[in-house]
Amino acid sequence: TIASLVFSGAAQRWPEIRWIFSHAGGTLSAVTERFTVQAPSLPGYKERGFDGARVLADLRRFHYDTAQAANPVAMAALQRYIPVSQIVYGTDYPYRSAAEHTQGLAAIFSGAELRAIERDNALRILPGLRGA
Repeated sequence: TIASLVFSGAAQRWPEIRWIFSHAGGTLSAVTERFTVQAPSLPGYKERGFDGARVLADLRRFHYDTAQAANPVAMAALQRYIPVSQIVYGTDYPYRSAAEHTQGLAAIFSGAELRAIERDNALRILPGLRGA
């Protein structure tokens, strides 16, 4: 889905949509180099304005939840390319409890980063939640 949105040009056509991908983007961290280096060099993409910087900008604009990814390895891989401002809380309940998931995040993040992930980022991108 992420590749489709980026390479179809949909991410550029609809910048007002706040895309949120579960599980820290799934395999995104494993294929980011393919997206930013390999794909833009393929016929058809460079001619349409794709380069590593454009692809990375699209990836950094999307949001990613922490469901089933509240561990140091997954979060380190995600943070290599994606700023904390784009990470939102997710638990994937009932497969992991909210308490277990929150403890995992607290072992990785602290202070303002943890508050941003657990609350502030969601309020920024979904302002209707402020009154809830």
